[in-house]
Amino acid sequence: MSTPTYKMEVKDLKLWYGDFQALHGLDLAIPEKKITAFIGPSGCGKSTFIKSLNRMNDLIETCRIEGTIELDGKNIYDHKTDVNQLRKKVGMVFQQPNPFPKSIYDNIAYGPRTHGIKNKKELDEIVERSLKQAAIWDEVKDYLDRNALSISGGQQQRICIARALAVGPEVLLMDEPTSALDPISTAKIEELVSDLKSEYTIVMVTHNMQQASRVSDETAFFLNGHIIEHGDTRKIFTNPDQEETENYISGRFG
Repeated sequence: MSTPTYKMEVKDLKLWYGDFQALHGLDLAIPEKKITAFIGPSGCGKSTFIKSLNRMNDLIETCRIEGTIELDGKNIYDHKTDVNQLRKKVGMVFQQPNPFPKSIYDNIAYGPRTHGIKNKKELDEIVERSLKQAAIWDEVKDYLDRNALSISGGQQQRICIARALAVGPEVLLMDEPTSALDPISTAKIEELVSDLKSEYTIVMVTHNMQQASRVSDETAFFLNGHIIEHGDTRKIFTNPDQEETENYISGRFG
């Protein structure tokens, strides 16, 4: 077996909001071009943790972080890190679809434009490629000038995924990307995510344990700001090492 390549490595990460410690000494290696799922009850630190992987927590004044998170061996919390470049490499898709109140085309072209791409032909190519990658091109190609807020929630979420892909990220963070969607849209996003892992490293927070077991290669179980267990998804779901993991997965709490 070949040794897995790790895209991101987290070492002794601690995070506070004011006096409240939300994360306690987390260690985690995230393998490249695989899907890593974070599961655990509400308020256990999953979303806080995923937001620290592209420094979204920088936007919270009371937030303080210790430890390191390395992307390709470089600490993203180093003072020399260009946060805009980091967020270009590590994209994010949120729980609620949040397209801009602009046309579908302008939603996708927004990121590339902010990174200096102005050429119309080049933007056209990026928009088409990103919408195809997000498995929504055929549904919207004839009305790219339509306001992105006028389409269904499931379509909006795929627009948001296309928008994240348009800047050419290497890692895609997804914070409960299907929790606001109906089962058919959820199935489409799950299929899409499985297709995308051939090109991207994906980290997904999910409340839905069936979803984690269906789509992820590795799973980390969070409880009270700690990672209780992390490993191969099949093993976590069929033969976990820790009693707390077993209790959560079998529905005894959470």
